[in-house]
Amino acid sequence: MLGIAAAVLFFIAFLINAADISTNDVFTSSNVMLIGLTLLALHVAGIGSGWSGRSRRR
Repeated sequence: MLGIAAAVLFFIAFLINAADISTNDVFTSSNVMLIGLTLLALHVAGIGSGWSGRSRRR
């Protein structure tokens, strides 16, 4: 799930950069890209990948 969110943020950062949209200091393309990289790092680390259900076998 975090990988998909990172991809969406990368796309938004690309649109802000490509269209040269003027935004305030918080939502610059580099800040959005850094948030996407953080989400991607969390996804690769295994956080947010869902529950790992323990199954009991007898």
